[in-house]
Amino acid sequence: MTPAARLAAAIEILDQVIAAARDAGAAADTIIQRYFSTRRYAGSKDRRAVRDLVFAVIRSLGERPVSGRAAVIGHARSADPALLGLFGAAGHAPPPLVHGEPAAAPGLAPVWLERLLIDRFGDDAERQARALLDRAPLDVRVNALRTSRDAVHAGHPDWELLPTTAHGLRLPAGTNVEALPEYAEGLIEVQDAGSQIAAALMAARAGETVVDLCAGAGGKTLALAADMRGPRANGGRLIACDTDRARLSQLAPRAERAGVTVETRLLNPGAERQALSDLEGQCDAVLIDAPCSGSGTWRRNPESRWRLTPARLERLVQTQAMLISLGASLLKPGGRLVYIVCSLLPPEGEAHLADVYGMGPWRTRVLTPANDGCDGFFIAQSSRL
Repeated sequence: MTPAARLAAAIEILDQVIAAARDAGAAADTIIQRYFSTRRYAGSKDRRAVRDLVFAVIRSLGERPVSGRAAVIGHARSADPALLGLFGAAGHAPPPLVHGEPAAAPGLAPVWLERLLIDRFGDDAERQARALLDRAPLDVRVNALRTSRDAVHAGHPDWELLPTTAHGLRLPAGTNVEALPEYAEGLIEVQDAGSQIAAALMAARAGETVVDLCAGAGGKTLALAADMRGPRANGGRLIACDTDRARLSQLAPRAERAGVTVETRLLNPGAERQALSDLEGQCDAVLIDAPCSGSGTWRRNPESRWRLTPARLERLVQTQAMLISLGASLLKPGGRLVYIVCSLLPPEGEAHLADVYGMGPWRTRVLTPANDGCDGFFIAQSSRL
């Protein structure tokens, strides 16, 4: 592909990304993969160049553009003027530029989201937002039930030790983790350092009854299992719950590879309390990794800035409040609750904590790419009175 043809492909893909962001469609990575699956003529260098351009454009624009062409023009004018010379060139180029045609404006996020980040960070908001749009690193958690971090690191001295975690390593960019023997043997799991920190704050112990209330595919569940030294072997009980059947079904093979047994419960939305009634007042610890805006993970999905709306954020906030209340009801006196969102927006964080009945004082922590080198998280901890 010529540079002009790559530009035309990027515009086509961006049109699809913009439509998907508007209509709750597929993620940008998925759209790019589908695009090239029907275009076998594109070599690996072409695919990589187009992908890099698409994500560079997405990261440079705050508001959702009207079109892929407007997105590229706006990005080119602010960050990469050489692209403008490719419009109308030979070799499957996009049509020539027309005076006065739309061009997207550069920015860090939609204006209403920038205001919320200012509420969180004040004068530091721009630095924090820029870090949220960097490329994310590749972190893994060593499975302490099978090996030690030192042992894995000895075999891969180029992997970086993560000092903020007990079991974390950072791998070189582009590493195919699933092709590694350590992955196949259950010695490592992909998990961002921030997720590892959040799960460790639960301080799950052998012999306890622990609930992962929003387990998803089970990344934090497996971290809890390792801290419990394999819950079944020590008389403990680890219960992973979620309303998403497809995601929860991914936990069983992951748990088998990690060498643990985990109970799972598929919950019906709106009927979660009934499904967990037998655990009310019985649990030592509850982890709530609640559905959220994902603003702390913009490094991985920068187009998600274009998906979120005030109405969707309000629905998420209502779900989060329900989950905190439900999680608190499961705890025995002295039982511990950890509430996590991979978001840095205040409505999903501190705003929830004042009205939770029966809980002691809350301890909160905010993790950010700029300050902590990991995804963005809001974490709150408390105990049942």
